[in-house]
Amino acid sequence: MIAVGDRAPEFDLPGAGGKRISAALLRGKRYALYFYPKADTSGCTVQAQGVQENLSALQKAGITVIGVSPDPVKKLDAFAAKFGLTFPLASDADQSLARAYDAWVEKSMYGRKYMGMERSTFLVGADGSVEAIWRKVKPAEHAALLLKAA
Repeated sequence: MIAVGDRAPEFDLPGAGGKRISAALLRGKRYALYFYPKADTSGCTVQAQGVQENLSALQKAGITVIGVSPDPVKKLDAFAAKFGLTFPLASDADQSLARAYDAWVEKSMYGRKYMGMERSTFLVGADGSVEAIWRKVKPAEHAALLLKAA
């Protein structure tokens, strides 16, 4: 399992707006990857809106925030447009990045087990190492956790 101090996994994913989002483009910068289950659902919307509302403070603190979900880019484009999200959203359709961060986990609902995205956040330092990890994040508290860490 990935831990604080570990080297952050490399990635290169398609993003909303036709942009590529990669670890290579973020080298030398501090960034937060937050994994969320599904765009345009109640919890994910609250979480994204919290990031958007605090985006200038996070940027001022030197943190680039990237939302990562298994949704296709087309759905991310619609989600960003619907809620005015201006920070990067990445499509991890094959869950490769989520697996690298141990955010693709077994879940259970109504007695049925399935694999899904754990709502979790990883703060990566400018040196490329993991600075902080938050697992099972509550959507409404997410932005405050990032601001406190900044």
